[in-house]
Amino acid sequence: MIRQLLTASRPVSWVNTAYPFALALLLLQHPVDVPLLVIGTLYFLVPYNLAMYGINDVFDYESDLRNPRKGGVEGAVLDPRFHRPILVAVVVTNVPFLIALVALGRPASWPVVAVSVFAVVAYSVKGLRFKERPVLDSITSSTHFVSPAVYAVALAGRAPDARTALLLAAFFCWGMASHAFGAVQDIPADREAGIGSVATAAGARRTVIGAFVLYAAAGVLAACSGWPTALAGIVALPYLAMCAPFLAIDDASAEGANRGWRRFLAINYVAGFLVTVLAIGSAALA
Repeated sequence: MIRQLLTASRPVSWVNTAYPFALALLLLQHPVDVPLLVIGTLYFLVPYNLAMYGINDVFDYESDLRNPRKGGVEGAVLDPRFHRPILVAVVVTNVPFLIALVALGRPASWPVVAVSVFAVVAYSVKGLRFKERPVLDSITSSTHFVSPAVYAVALAGRAPDARTALLLAAFFCWGMASHAFGAVQDIPADREAGIGSVATAAGARRTVIGAFVLYAAAGVLAACSGWPTALAGIVALPYLAMCAPFLAIDDASAEGANRGWRRFLAINYVAGFLVTVLAIGSAALA
């Protein structure tokens, strides 16, 4: 059961949601509310990811059986006997943290965390299944990663300035691009299972081109944020390089985009390092 919980929560991706929250709160809230920082970071590190990916693995079981990349770091194929325990574990691990975040946070932050949790649930559960609504699927997925940072902005207690807004917009474009590119490799499995997505609707080639444009937009938005955060625009370059070899991909070879996706998982850590160095430098200059 422990192994199933860990696999379902995608440990390799934990940092992708905890880091934006912690970084934004550290940079924007003065003085930093340490209990909120610790509780929020722990929540977005593990329970939030268990909810996001665990719920998805339960409701995507039929398509995951047909997907050759599932069963490792890229997602679990959960035995049906674990479905109910996974959903129970999601509730048990998430609710106490959410109660604490609501109790410790500002009222202005409550709608943000509500939208964040709703997006996590709506993406996968029957009756909503935003993941099967082309374009909305990428928007919802991006919300999963950007909303922790927006939540930190709300906790900081002040309206975001132009620089913060541009960086959040850049991050949102990155999130949409990453989801769209990641969906390309799943086109055969999703079509076989009757699951729609931005990639099954637009096709492999147009989806990769769209992801490339969104990554470029993210770089431009970051570059317009003023010195020294404009340097963050450089972080878009490795993602553009990742997409470039697949700009001419067709639906028949869509699964080959998994090579790029595996590079994406590594690039995230390099990008995170660069952003960290930039954040430290910006704070020092300020």
